[in-house]
Amino acid sequence: MDRVLIVDDDVALCELLAESLNTEGFAIEAVHNGPRGLERALSQEHALVILDLMLPGMGGLDVLRRIRARSQVPVLILTARGEDVERIFGLEIGADDYLPKPFNPRELVARMRAILRRTVRATTATEPLIVGDIRLDPAAREVRLRDALLALTSVEFTLLEMLLQHAGRVVTREQLTETVLGHKLGPFDRVIDVHVSNVRKKLGSSHGGERIKSVRGSGYLFVVRSEAT
Repeated sequence: MDRVLIVDDDVALCELLAESLNTEGFAIEAVHNGPRGLERALSQEHALVILDLMLPGMGGLDVLRRIRARSQVPVLILTARGEDVERIFGLEIGADDYLPKPFNPRELVARMRAILRRTVRATTATEPLIVGDIRLDPAAREVRLRDALLALTSVEFTLLEMLLQHAGRVVTREQLTETVLGHKLGPFDRVIDVHVSNVRKKLGSSHGGERIKSVRGSGYLFVVRSEAT
């Protein structure tokens, strides 16, 4: 049974979610303020954190930033509709996915399972992927760039893994969204693009050129350069 931490000041919502998620096989712990949420998120006792952005004591974005400074535990953020800037910023500083309130509990479960599947898939694969100066080791769940260890979130790891598996070929936004995030690409869905941007920044350039190329109207391509070392 996967242990999930919910950090939300809406006590009634937490109770409803706990009841619903228990029937889906999750063990739920709920806390209702930012400082306590941060403390529990760093305890290494949870497979996933569900984090509301509006919290007393410490805002959700500050909690997320401090989590990412010390842990790669998967985080799904909850946002009020219309909080587009906060939503994108949350993804940029390390959230795996987001869900706007109000939401269907079935959608929440689907997003949770998709995030947890990524972790399982990463830990069961064994063969390293080496493309140029990048080495991705699924067994150790590590990525090294010229021997320097990169700090990637769960979703960033899976995204880079998919791009490296298809190096030199275009991977569509639809394929990336379904494989990496575990759901269909919506008409205004920019989540995968934010994650690609994050990975691109962490990898930097290669011989003065971008490593991940945007292919207009299609998707993304990991550029293979024969001279890379």
